[in-house]
Amino acid sequence: MKLVGWIGLSLLLSGPMALADPPPGETQKAVLVTGASTGIGRKITERLAADGYFVYAGARKDKDLEDLNALENVQAIRLDVTKADEIAAAVDTVAKAGRGLYGLVNNAGVAITGSFMDTKEEDFDFVMDVNTYGPYRVTKAFAPLIIAEKGRITTIGSISGILSARDLGVYSMSKHAVEAFTDSLALQMEPQGVQVSVVEPGNYNSEIGSSAAKRTGVVSRLTDRSQYKPPDEVAAAVKLALSEPGPKRRYMVVPSQHEAEITIRKAVQELVQLNEGQAYTYDRESLVKMLDEALATARPAVPAANP
Repeated sequence: MKLVGWIGLSLLLSGPMALADPPPGETQKAVLVTGASTGIGRKITERLAADGYFVYAGARKDKDLEDLNALENVQAIRLDVTKADEIAAAVDTVAKAGRGLYGLVNNAGVAITGSFMDTKEEDFDFVMDVNTYGPYRVTKAFAPLIIAEKGRITTIGSISGILSARDLGVYSMSKHAVEAFTDSLALQMEPQGVQVSVVEPGNYNSEIGSSAAKRTGVVSRLTDRSQYKPPDEVAAAVKLALSEPGPKRRYMVVPSQHEAEITIRKAVQELVQLNEGQAYTYDRESLVKMLDEALATARPAVPAANP
């Protein structure tokens, strides 16, 4: 696969950045987080910066850039994942800084609600442009830097990449695409020494619902997400994907047993649907054997997070 290099363009940043030294004996690793201004992206930025990473925090608005620059170990970068010139300028800024780039967190994401029949094509295109083309564009642009560091690439997916809710069809399509992107990218990057993961959050508090309502004018059950937990657990999973010696391909992070169960049950249901009534159907014994073989390589269970 041929990867695009970077283009030399200048980038305007908002205000000074605060710096801190890495832990003694360690070289500070640099990570880029897209969509870092609010919600999950902001939590990821804060967590990684607090843990000693140098974070390039992508955002679009001047006020968000200013707020991010006030954080220790953070440098805000103007970055709209739908704009090629801003992506190229961000690559140029990171390359010229001389720190290299160990990690990329493709977090920027948007959503809309409603049926396919009621969805305007421009809104459909908007979701795909950010959620599907965005990770592709940013990963392709920053890949040379990541490969040079034998680093990590993590994309924020969703349990909607497994499930498909009635009124979240377009969003679910985009997150199903992230699953395929992750698997193919992992195979492509493995020979380069780069490890690839997807973090699949369930329902956590973020601005994605209110942003969707502002765009479409439709208020739904998903608009106000303040009843959900803050996404600290998602940020912790991203930290693991970037730091543990053998990162998992998939980090499902959900706030409740219920969300874990419906997601796993959906995956099992798809297995059954694939297997039923076709020329090479496997019987129960064979399926259980496959499951046991897969489980033999799985990690042990971890205690559930405290409520």
